[in-house]
Amino acid sequence: MREFEPDFRDELYELMRWRRDVRRFRTTPVDEALLMRCLDAFSHAPSVGLSEPWRIVRVDSAKARAAARANFEIANAEALARYDGDQADTYAKLKLAGMDRAPVQLAIFCDDATTKGHGLGAGTMPEMRRYSVVSAVTLFWLAARAEGLGLGWVSVLDPAQLCHDLDVPQDWALIGYFCIGYPEGDHKTPELLREGWEARAAALDIRQA
Repeated sequence: MREFEPDFRDELYELMRWRRDVRRFRTTPVDEALLMRCLDAFSHAPSVGLSEPWRIVRVDSAKARAAARANFEIANAEALARYDGDQADTYAKLKLAGMDRAPVQLAIFCDDATTKGHGLGAGTMPEMRRYSVVSAVTLFWLAARAEGLGLGWVSVLDPAQLCHDLDVPQDWALIGYFCIGYPEGDHKTPELLREGWEARAAALDIRQA
């Protein structure tokens, strides 16, 4: 097993600390070769049974982006209605999606019906396929950040409606809608923490069994 130098390890942990959910983007186009280099991280991601169940849809057309944006607006209004008082005021101020400016937008799915991998590891825990996609997204996220790009994960959406609007196969499950581009600014602190929505846990809760 290869061992890495301390300086490399320090840089890796620093990269993790700088991995932020970005919602404020510049409209500067992303070079296609750069994007493909980041997406290549999926090829190095672990997956249950080597099933590689991730399916990526580039949302480029004005029609598809308008549908995704409308989906978000409806879901966001419904989410706001579930809060009241100061919490509602804080929620209303949050910017929860970068769909208005992000030059690259991807919808990433899990193919729950894939036969690749022959069901190894997914027979008892079929959700492992979806966890595999999330693992791949995490590697992509870190690769994008290392290249100076920001990524925002939009989860305030109706998954069934988005699947319909993008006309994907019935067995594909939405993992997330992602906005990618150059961030307006760099922040090591999460926006939800900066805006007072929630605080990080003081310590990691590790239990013994």
